[in-house]
Amino acid sequence: MKKLFRCTLLVLVLALCFSAVSINAAPQSFKIFLITMDQMDQYWAGIDQGCKKAAAELGNVDYKWTAPDVKDDAKQIEMINNAVANGANAILLAANGPDAVTSALKEAQAKKVQIIYVDSPAKFPAVATYATNNEGAGKTAGNEMLKNLAKAGIKKGKIGIISVNAATASTVAREKGFRAALRGKGYTLLATQYCDGDAAKAKDIATNYITQGCVGIFGANEGSAVGTGNAIKESGQSVIGIGFDSSDAIKSLIKNGFLKATMVQNPSVMGYEGLKTAVSVLTGKVKADGKVVDTGVSVVTK
Repeated sequence: MKKLFRCTLLVLVLALCFSAVSINAAPQSFKIFLITMDQMDQYWAGIDQGCKKAAAELGNVDYKWTAPDVKDDAKQIEMINNAVANGANAILLAANGPDAVTSALKEAQAKKVQIIYVDSPAKFPAVATYATNNEGAGKTAGNEMLKNLAKAGIKKGKIGIISVNAATASTVAREKGFRAALRGKGYTLLATQYCDGDAAKAKDIATNYITQGCVGIFGANEGSAVGTGNAIKESGQSVIGIGFDSSDAIKSLIKNGFLKATMVQNPSVMGYEGLKTAVSVLTGKVKADGKVVDTGVSVVTK
């Protein structure tokens, strides 16, 4: 009887040990949110696609993409607060502006939420930033403008710039690079006009530029580029349009000659690498070092 009791006890102890090992071996699950500036641009869907791919490969991520319907600081702050309230372990953020969200990020960090920037950073320390070298990409766009103006035999004239707003770090840097490329080349660069990323607003601005006699227009993001191309299309004039980002609408405008080129980023890389880095930090495999990774840009023409 004693022998039977000891065997039974041994079996129970082993069962408990194996159970404990199984529990400890189970991968920890993490809640990770992607918060972009808005839901308007196909570009953000590219970041989401990269995040989904990484989440599927890792298998221990509860991932969600959320964003305001339009670019708005207050709405993006609300999204950050909601993510924290819903138990976020990490937030991948494309900041609408460099300063507006810092208080919300500070509160998130106080609750041990890891912050990773994708596309556009805020002025607040983060685990890492995955983004295009936007100033360099803007300079590339400026060189494409110069190349196409020279090809058309246009040696002087006014050039307009359409961007999102005066605060978004990524598009501000693109404008800076574009202006640097055109500086001293004999063209007059007009004051930048802002459309909040809305293609309809951008079209109205571009139409006004064309009325002013602009020989070229640069659209610094997807909505700005689509509006620029549509305005050139409707005007019937030979204005050089250079865009930024990629979408079905931009591809069509390039195919039909209403935009000469667009700067295409790698949003899926931003999302994929950003989410993987978040999990690596959460599991203690790597330390948060604030690294900035240039995910590259390509020039796409007809």
